[in-house]
Amino acid sequence: MTDPIRQTDDDARALAQKLLADARHAALGVIDPATHAPMVSRIAVAWMDGAPHILISDLSLHTKALAQNATCSLLVGEPGNKGDPLTHPRLTVQCTAAQTDKATLRDTWLALHPKSKLYFDFADFRMMRLTVSEAHLNGGFGKAFHLTPADLV
Repeated sequence: MTDPIRQTDDDARALAQKLLADARHAALGVIDPATHAPMVSRIAVAWMDGAPHILISDLSLHTKALAQNATCSLLVGEPGNKGDPLTHPRLTVQCTAAQTDKATLRDTWLALHPKSKLYFDFADFRMMRLTVSEAHLNGGFGKAFHLTPADLV
């Protein structure tokens, strides 16, 4: 059987970088600490300072899950208005989450997510930097690539 994963090239890198830079929301995958089952949430995301960042509340289950197991994944890439949604590009990044100082990223975050000004400064909200360990790009039908963290910057 032929390997369906293509050799990573500059076009794949550029597409993956664009998907991350353009993403304002993503699906966050974590492991539920109570059931050990996978769980997915829609969260706000921004590529800042060379990495994806998320703003999450201590009240959410995904925050509790990350406190128990910092390993997570993000899925970015929204389907377009036309055609089969599965033919549109999307990128999954596997990451490790670590809390970072949200005050230093406040202006950048709010420029990308102005509505979050309503809750950004609430004490239960924290900023997490996601360190990418690897990425998987589906660039459309028949266009699958494995990418490294270096491919994304």
